[in-house]
Order: sequence, then C-alpha cells, then structure tokens
Amino acid sequence: MTMREAVPVHILSGFLGSGKTTLLTQALDYYKLKGLKPAVLMNELGDVNLDGMMVEDDVPMTEMLSGCICCTIRGDLGLELRDLIREHQPDVIFVECTGAANPIEILDGVTDASLLTELELRSVVTVVDAVQLHERHQKGTGKTYRLMQDQIRCATHLILNKMDLIEPSDLVKIEQLVREWNPVAPITVTVHCQVDLSLFERSAGSVPIPESGGQKEAHVCSHEDGDACSHPSHQHGHAGHEGHEHAAEGEKHHSHDHVMVYTHYFDNPIDSEQFEALVGRLPEEIYRAKGILKFSDTGSDSLFLFQYAYREMDFVKITPKENVPNVAVFIGEHFSKERLAADLAALELSEGVQKD
Repeated sequence: MTMREAVPVHILSGFLGSGKTTLLTQALDYYKLKGLKPAVLMNELGDVNLDGMMVEDDVPMTEMLSGCICCTIRGDLGLELRDLIREHQPDVIFVECTGAANPIEILDGVTDASLLTELELRSVVTVVDAVQLHERHQKGTGKTYRLMQDQIRCATHLILNKMDLIEPSDLVKIEQLVREWNPVAPITVTVHCQVDLSLFERSAGSVPIPESGGQKEAHVCSHEDGDACSHPSHQHGHAGHEGHEHAAEGEKHHSHDHVMVYTHYFDNPIDSEQFEALVGRLPEEIYRAKGILKFSDTGSDSLFLFQYAYREMDFVKITPKENVPNVAVFIGEHFSKERLAADLAALELSEGVQKD
C-alpha cells in the first residue's frame, strides 16, 4: 500500500491589518491557475469571519472563530486539518491566523496535526506592516510590539509590506531591526503584498519552532474569568505535547488580555456618511475594523466590504452569493466597548428617526 504524499501547509502570520488576506487571495489564484486545489483554514478573533468571505466558493475553507488562539486551536486544529484533507484532498493548505495570534502556538498546532494526517509544514510567512512596526519601535514597549517581534522571529520568509508609506531613510532602519530579530529569513519588500508567489513552492523542509522572545519561558494568556493557563516552552525544532491541558467542555473561551474585539450586528441599513464620520472619530486604541455593511443611501441591494487599519478606511462594493449579516468588527486595546456600542446604535436610531 502506497502512502499518500504529505499535503504542504503554509502559515500566514502578521499583525492586524498587515495584508495577510491580500497575500492569501493572490496565493489562491496562483495555485488555481496552475490547475491545483488550494484549501484554507482561517482563524478570527471575532464571531464572524469577514476575511473568509473574500475567498472564492471553489476553495475549500474551514473557520475557527473566537476564542484564544493558543488554547482553543491546539485542541481543534489537528482535527480541522485532518477533516479538510480527507474531505477535499487539497494540493496545498494555507492557515491564516488572526493578527493577534502568537505563531509559536500555531506552529505547535500544525506540528501536532501531522500526527493525525499526512501533512508537512513548509513555511511560516510573516507579513510585516512597515508603518506600524516603525511607529511601535519608536515607543519600544507594549505587548503588541512584543507580539510583532515573535511573529517576525518565527518566520521562514518575511514580507515588509506598505513600503510606499515609509520614508526611504526609514527603510534601512526597519530592515536592520527585522534582521536583529530574524537574521536568516529572506526579506521581500512589497506594496500591496505583490510578491513572487513561487516562494510557496520553493519552501521546503522542516520549520523550526523558536522560543518566544528568545527566552525559555512559558507563554501565558489571561482568561476572561481571571484564571490563567500557561504553555511550557518547546525545544527548538520539535513540538511537545506534555504539559498542555485543554479547556474543559463548556468552559469560557480565552481572550488575549491586550486585544479586545467588539462585534456589532446592525438590524437595519445605516447612513454611509454618518458611519464614515464615526470611523474617523475612533480612538487610536482601535486600530483595526472590518465589516459587511448595508447603507441606506446607496441602494437597497448594495453591500460593501469595509476595511479600516490604522486611520485608513476603504469600502468595496460586493455581491455575496448568500445572505450575510450586516455587521462590523472592531479590534484594539483597552477601548470602551460600551461607548462604541452606544455610538453604533445611535446610527441606527438616527436613521429610524429620519424615516419617521
């Protein structure tokens, strides 16, 4: 009996709004044009996978929503990948993890999954938002800054994106900084993640699992109820299984204590100009937002994919093949969910008053 060839798996990492989904859609098109069948496993912090709606229907996709990536995915990732392979028999799988995820945990999960099914982790491609890295490096502190360091350290290939928004004099500093954290991974400088996609085919061999921050210490994430779970560090090049206790069934999901997510469902269409003005007033603690929105002033059947990252917003008209919620997801650190919820509810209220 011949053993099936292992399915190559590529992890796409990078902080919120860096351009991972842009890279993913280009990679999917690349493989489809070659007559191959790609598949996607996508993780999101919110309750709705809006990025997944950018993936064409002919691409098999499984979603893992909400929950703490380091605790939830370790129990589920292997089963999800196994089911994806058995049901769809893809030629390649992309795992796009939420920007709030530490890729060390994803590396563990994918490596564990290789015990359940025939797959081979080929690469960890980290998309770096050059603007955000530059700004956060100037401050030099914060959990988000340390998370970006881990995402860069874990990479087998680094994509420095949004370089059109960086002064040429700062480019050298950013490349030097990235090289300090990861001296070996090839670096590609891009705008809109335009890269030679054959990099996924050139990637081969085992992917090492670096230790977080270069230290042999446990990665700790906070529970919503105040408890904490810690993960023992892993030896270089091998994912361990001992010492990790999965959350009991029915237990609360975990959340990254430095990342907050608020998902808002609209009952009715809202005014586009009022929504745009609200987004323009968002506090700097909210650095990422996205949604699928129905506006009252753009035609009853029009839907728009909304993207917001670090003070820049974009609206693209879309035509989904199925009913989708009228929803917006906001991601940031230590912002007031109550105030944001009230502001968004006021949009619907003002729309109702205008109709009356």
